Amino acid sequence: MTGSRSFHRASRVEVSAEELGAWHFRPGAIHRLIPPWESIRVVREAAPLVDGARAEIRIRKGPFATTLVAVHDEVDPPRQFVDTQERGPFGSWRHVHRFLPDGEHRAMLEDSIRFDLPFGPLGRLVPRAPIERELGRQFAFRHARTREDLRRHGEIAARFGARALRIGVTGATGLVGTQLCAFLSTGGHEVIRFVRGEPGPGTGAGATRRWNPADPERGMAPESVEDLDAVIHLAGEPIAAGRWTEERKRSIRESRTLGTAAVARAIAGARRRPEVFISASAIGFYGHRGEEWVDERSAPGEGYLPDVVRAWEDATVAARNAGVRTVHVRVGVVLSAAGGALARMRTPFLLGAGGPIGDGRQGFSWISLDDLLGTMLFVMRNPEIAGPVNAVAPNALPQRGFARVLGRVLRRPSFAPLPAFAVSALFGEMGRRLLLDGAFVRPTVLTAAGYRFSHSSLEQALRLELGRLHADGTD
Repeated sequence: MTGSRSFHRASRVEVSAEELGAWHFRPGAIHRLIPPWESIRVVREAAPLVDGARAEIRIRKGPFATTLVAVHDEVDPPRQFVDTQERGPFGSWRHVHRFLPDGEHRAMLEDSIRFDLPFGPLGRLVPRAPIERELGRQFAFRHARTREDLRRHGEIAARFGARALRIGVTGATGLVGTQLCAFLSTGGHEVIRFVRGEPGPGTGAGATRRWNPADPERGMAPESVEDLDAVIHLAGEPIAAGRWTEERKRSIRESRTLGTAAVARAIAGARRRPEVFISASAIGFYGHRGEEWVDERSAPGEGYLPDVVRAWEDATVAARNAGVRTVHVRVGVVLSAAGGALARMRTPFLLGAGGPIGDGRQGFSWISLDDLLGTMLFVMRNPEIAGPVNAVAPNALPQRGFARVLGRVLRRPSFAPLPAFAVSALFGEMGRRLLLDGAFVRPTVLTAAGYRFSHSSLEQALRLELGRLHADGTD
């Protein structure tokens, strides 16, 4: 590696070196460490992480795509491992991960990289500053997420016990599902993914079981949940994928009610039932509420979305009647640069075309992706929580306020409006309900139960997701 460049980052983490190392060696860690603003897809995870194991990821930069294959060696759990590029976009790449003691209950997380750019001598002409700046962004995010995941798992284990659970998850391949499975497995839990096709041969983190969400009677076999401690049901057709024709509206409703009923019937029919059934829901339950603040005690709104959410929650009735603790997590706008609303808004804002939608006064009740994952684990472990739970940050704000903060984080203007008539013309009923309607929603159940948000500030959440942390890794 003559003439190689280097990068080093070290951060103190408030856990033992053994806990820090164990987190990195568990399945799913690579998913938690991928910067969400990057277009990177994990093709193959190195699990188990042993000498000779290979990881494969697909990287896209604009119109260009390439595959990175990394081989692991010098694996010494839980102290360190090394990955070296076998094939990929760099001339060479060697990344040493170390997890070092720093006192009895603290550790140092160290990442040291030596690399060459492609094209030999030409690559060495590329200035160092932009590369170091981009690596700094990525590893500030990685270290911040690692610290927060470990804090969250430790805090919940200290309060509710550290017993590892076996958890079944539907919708495990979606944006939230992928990250939830990784968050749970790196925390030491065993995750079983329910898939619509034939289950694969994987075990451990790769274990899958079959279900059919379109069949509420026989869609999920009761025996497939009998060894589970919890079931988290996330599956459902995306509501913002296109205009709402009558056929699309029917499909959206049935994807939620039929699938939920199938899971609830399986849980009710099991000889040994899971302790808890968590079924995703939505703050669409409240409908358009103007400047009114609402929480879990509020009445439902009126219209298509509130009707769908009520039917969705009612579809859990079989599990509830069987005595299984059932939680409806009413999810707000999930902020992730990898998908959803934030990913769609990022490009217009970067181009200087971002701003308020309609009059911008509609309530914008949001939650960071990491807090949504933390909410799922918190309500799963807390035996006192049942019924509806609003998964939103405590500081909802008008949509124009959200636009202002996003513009500040991206260092772009935020005054280019998207008028209501344009929303209606472009998106029809879907746009009117999802973009022009809103509600100011409070997470009363979570705050009363003592849940501690990772991101109660919108700017904090956006800085993490968009790679705009400060130089010291703080938000």
